[in-house]
Amino acid sequence: MAKTAALTKTKHVTVAATAVGLVLAAVVAASAGPWDASGQRKAEAIRAASPEPRGGAHHGRRGPSAPEAAPSAPAVLAAPGASVPGPTKSALADVLDPLLKDAALGKDRSAAVVDAVTGKRLYGRSAGDPHTPASTIKLATAVAALTAAGPDHRIATRTALEKDSRELLLVGGGDPTLTARTKNPYGAADLRDLADDTAAALKKDHLTEVTLTYDTSLYAGPALHPIGPNENLAQVSALMTDEARLDDSASGPAARAADPAAAAAHTFAELLHERGIRTKGDPGPSKASGQAEDLAKVESPPLSDLVERMLTHSDNDIAEALARQTAIAAHTRADFDGAGAAVKKQLKKLGLPLTGTRFADGSGLDRTDKVSADLLTGLLAKAADPDRPQLRPVLTGLPVAGFTGTLSSRYADPADASGTGLVRAKTGTLTGVNTLAGTVVDADGRLLVFAFMTDGAPAPQAAQAGLDRLASSVANCGCR
Repeated sequence: MAKTAALTKTKHVTVAATAVGLVLAAVVAASAGPWDASGQRKAEAIRAASPEPRGGAHHGRRGPSAPEAAPSAPAVLAAPGASVPGPTKSALADVLDPLLKDAALGKDRSAAVVDAVTGKRLYGRSAGDPHTPASTIKLATAVAALTAAGPDHRIATRTALEKDSRELLLVGGGDPTLTARTKNPYGAADLRDLADDTAAALKKDHLTEVTLTYDTSLYAGPALHPIGPNENLAQVSALMTDEARLDDSASGPAARAADPAAAAAHTFAELLHERGIRTKGDPGPSKASGQAEDLAKVESPPLSDLVERMLTHSDNDIAEALARQTAIAAHTRADFDGAGAAVKKQLKKLGLPLTGTRFADGSGLDRTDKVSADLLTGLLAKAADPDRPQLRPVLTGLPVAGFTGTLSSRYADPADASGTGLVRAKTGTLTGVNTLAGTVVDADGRLLVFAFMTDGAPAPQAAQAGLDRLASSVANCGCR
């Protein structure tokens, strides 16, 4: 038994490596976007080469300056499906139909499996019916933001000075990852850097005392999500630091500041004081005039990085920010309604099935959100299209079963463990609602995308296990 288990594990690792390679090969376009011709992100290559060497080996670093990026290996795999057949509809139905009858999945369920190469649906059960998607709606948010603003777009936080009144404005651009921590969590824009540059600019103008205010006018409408105060999401503000978290966490539920913008401005005032700039009174809300002079700015990581982080950790704050960035790019009112309309407009341009859809928010916390399994698989198929490299972060951000993000603690049950390392998928969970949508490379090497949606499940863990089993079965199925 131990030998059999070892062989099975080896097979899974091998197929998983193949799956990753195939996905990369599927979405590469030479010199397009922030990726090289082999499908390796240029930023990843630079980061891989940059850290100080560890261990006993010397790999020929070239002095104290940052090294050049390590060369990428050439692409060695053809696009998925170029030389292997896909599963047949009847064989796939023979595998999935019995699993979908599991009572643990609840009273309402829908499913779709699509060939990523041809775009044809290979399996469907109520695939066009709209259901509450929970966090799988973040796939729609990601695709819309990447097409509207672009993968290289960065969100700026800046300072501006009204010279006549000596009013210094901290102007929010909608970056929820702006950090004020001494240890930058993941290359986020740093409020300390903004304070450094702002203080230097003020001193250059011989100013050491200002009235500090903050500007959140980029966003409109209510800041509070319809679900009300919740540890899963801060108030949606154009200005905040570290997602307004009151602890040191970087993901998951956490207590949040009651007024994220005011909290960020108070922190900025303290940072200015440390740099020799005094501020009068407490910071209050304001709006920059047309005469305000820009002093300094810091920028978020590129949108591609934010999308990956949002999907891996199911980050609700980033999701709501990206929905509003979509609205801003579309010159639409940046509130919940405007963001939803902008997302839908972007997806319509891509020719995706939108019958019955409703985008009440960008995160999926709102139960009035509605999408279909057909839409979820359509989004993933677009992301796998070699002609759309700008959508690649939708695939690379998906959690890996048993290893990363919201799938790190799943696929432990022996009945569905065969999907470990093979399934990459976005999870979605609300009370009674469980969804899973992602990609697999089947046993024959064909890239498939899938979506499974359930409502009314009696027990969440049993429903999640049922969804995991469905995805594992697709991954391990030649089905011909």
